[in-house]
Amino acid sequence: MFLFRRSTNRVTPDQAHQRTTDGDAVLLDVREQGEWSAGHAPGAVHAPLSRLATGTALPSAAAGRPLVVICRSGHRSRQAAELLAGRGAEAVDVTGGMQAWASAGLPVVDERGSSGRIA
Repeated sequence: MFLFRRSTNRVTPDQAHQRTTDGDAVLLDVREQGEWSAGHAPGAVHAPLSRLATGTALPSAAAGRPLVVICRSGHRSRQAAELLAGRGAEAVDVTGGMQAWASAGLPVVDERGSSGRIA
């Protein structure tokens, strides 16, 4: 099953959750360390946009896989998805980011695996 269509570059939180739970896609969180530590989606891979923008490679868990990129509100994730697509990755971003993810009732955990919050 092909998870991404070229004409679709944004997905809803529910679509992101489905694609990263049922499919081969990786949820890539591009927020900074403090935001990530406070709360992120379980199973997400962390790669801050500030590092990606300087040319840092993707973490091995995300390399070569379709990416669903998320941040706090959707602005940085859109930038990251465009940057990663420019490097040849299949990447879409989540409309509304982690704020919309949490509002949709999807799980958020902190760095210890306990209930997290969006910072």
